[in-house]
Amino acid sequence: MKILPKHSLKAWVERLRDTHRVVAPRETYGQYIFEEIENADDLVFDYHTSVLPPKKYLLPPREDLFAFNAKTMEMSPLIEEIQPTVIMALHTCDLHAITLLDKIQGTGHTDQHYQARRRKTTLVSIECLKPCMDHAFCKSMGTLAVPEGFDIHLTDLGDRYAVDIGSEQGEQLIEGLSLFWEPIEADYERVNQVMAGKWPNFDYRLDCDVTDLPDLLAASQDSALWDEVGDTCLACGQCTKVCPTCYCFDVLDEIDLKLEHGKRVRVWDSCLIEKFAVVAGGHNFRSSQARRLRHRFLRKGKYQFESYGLLGCVGCGRCALSCPAHITPIGLLNTLAERRRPATEEASSRS
Repeated sequence: MKILPKHSLKAWVERLRDTHRVVAPRETYGQYIFEEIENADDLVFDYHTSVLPPKKYLLPPREDLFAFNAKTMEMSPLIEEIQPTVIMALHTCDLHAITLLDKIQGTGHTDQHYQARRRKTTLVSIECLKPCMDHAFCKSMGTLAVPEGFDIHLTDLGDRYAVDIGSEQGEQLIEGLSLFWEPIEADYERVNQVMAGKWPNFDYRLDCDVTDLPDLLAASQDSALWDEVGDTCLACGQCTKVCPTCYCFDVLDEIDLKLEHGKRVRVWDSCLIEKFAVVAGGHNFRSSQARRLRHRFLRKGKYQFESYGLLGCVGCGRCALSCPAHITPIGLLNTLAERRRPATEEASSRS
């Protein structure tokens, strides 16, 4: 652990800007978005959850993959020059989300575009000492603590930050800088006080243990709740756009008016949009909104856990905040748990 006095934070950020693109949350019209900062004064640490998650710097909403000549059938990759990037002030839920994306994009057929950006990106996270908004349920999802594999993690101690280094990339960001001090015993005691004091500020909002979610969802596949909630869903796809772990995409070919030169483009897509599961012949394997909604929840709470050992929901609350129909994961999951409880109790009494 190192200590960074708060009055030295701006100097550190300006040092980073000499060699890196520095991205951080910035306030715009009352909302917070992750953007490149032009000077250290733009940096915000105490912020309401950002509109879009920082994953947009690893999986851009739109990305050119390759160019092609339709006449000669020649193709050439479109390789974007990637700047070394530091993303500052990530909440721990977003850090957990990137940990999951790292697993997904690095397993099986790895995504080379994601990997290229990830190698050039260092993450500086902050300890969340109070809820960032009413819809957040990170404590219930187990994402309120920093995950393994972080680069640099900061804990606010009042007039200074405790700086934990979790990787070689993180070490390189502070190496040789006199801005950082060695901790004394009082610093360790203060860290313990801060960490002990933060937990009562957060509530458990799930009515079941997070480890029970895969079983709950598996047992609730035929629940009438999917139709009830599906009838209110507008299929706008807003929840998937703001989700820090969604990575579904569509591929489009764009070609010039002469039908000669074009490029293939990858764009974000949403499993809640009606045409997402349409295949050849016009068949749609998830034709109803209820089935699409159920698939999204099963993917977040069951399928990804079975494949990667991590849940696909980190409790950031962005989907609940952005949903025009006011559908919330906490409300839906707690209702499923409530409806399942009588059947579980009856089965227990029989045994």
